Amino acid sequence: MARGIDRIWVRFGLGIAATVLVTIGILSASVFALAEYQYRSFYRSLPASVQEELDELNEQDLEDSPRAAQIYGQYWQGDLLFGEKWSLVIGLVICLPFGLAVGFWVSRIVTLPMASVAEAARRIALGDLSVRAQVGQDRGEMADMVRDFNHMTDALESLERERKATAASLSHELRTPLTVLRARLHAICDGVIPADPRECRKLLDQVEHLGRLVEDLHTMSVAEAGRLSLQKVETDLVQLVSDTLAAHATHIAEHGIQAELQASVSSLWVQVDPDRMRQVLTNLVENALRHAADGGWMGVGVGTEGGHAIVTVSDDGPGLPENVRRNLFQRFQRAPRSPGTVGSGLGLSIVHMLVTLQGGTVQAGESERGGTRFIVRLPCN
Repeated sequence: MARGIDRIWVRFGLGIAATVLVTIGILSASVFALAEYQYRSFYRSLPASVQEELDELNEQDLEDSPRAAQIYGQYWQGDLLFGEKWSLVIGLVICLPFGLAVGFWVSRIVTLPMASVAEAARRIALGDLSVRAQVGQDRGEMADMVRDFNHMTDALESLERERKATAASLSHELRTPLTVLRARLHAICDGVIPADPRECRKLLDQVEHLGRLVEDLHTMSVAEAGRLSLQKVETDLVQLVSDTLAAHATHIAEHGIQAELQASVSSLWVQVDPDRMRQVLTNLVENALRHAADGGWMGVGVGTEGGHAIVTVSDDGPGLPENVRRNLFQRFQRAPRSPGTVGSGLGLSIVHMLVTLQGGTVQAGESERGGTRFIVRLPCN
């Protein structure tokens, strides 16, 4: 019942109906008051004997008798119909301002949330995303509309902040390798440093870093546009993890990291896109290599838990603070102790996106050796 009264058309109708009823009541009261005033004026103009006679007739309920009509006809000054007309005119003069005032007041109360939304929309169109519409004391669908509008504005403001942060981070990520390339190529052209294979290798590393950054951005933009295709097939997750570690064996050895495969099952078949899962594992392994201590340890585990396939990637690095761990899968999020590490800053965001698209989850925690552990859960067949 209360929810029904909160509806705008119900409250508007009740307000108009109440206004009409009160207006009719004021009109009736004004007409009655004028009629009473005219009667009292007529009564006071009568002789005393006639007043007594009229009182007796009224006491006997004979106010409509021929004698009462004769008294009215003899002593009433003016036209009865003319007096009634004046009663109506005076009543309308009193009721019209009241009706207009109440009508405007009801319309203002009903349309106040819409006016607030219109003003907020105008300022948002001018670029002010901090403004919000005011709900006030309103209830029902109008209040819901204002709250939904504010939620939409919150989302727009959040997207704008993310866009600006992404643009700033992206410009920083692109500037660093481009600056290195420009400086070293100028030095080669000026003969300051020789163009030997070692120098070419350094330049190639910067180019590959730029290529990875562009490829990561392309992957995320395609996924956000809903056009990232997944070719899910039956895949042995144990074999996929083993092949990924083997492909990175040289890179792992260069870092002096001891890699350990911890598989609690000999095979684990899941319905995934093997190429995308290989990309997930590569990003997690690369992240562990960047943040694990030199000459340290990295463990990759495969198993099952609660009807899900589990893949873990752990290291014995310095670990992550809680505030970083909460926002770890945002774009360009970095650990505070690794500002100089080489990476696009998008790897973990891509991991989260690709795992989510395949019906899984990923989270970060603490490894058994004090570093960081990433846990990927995928639905089993």
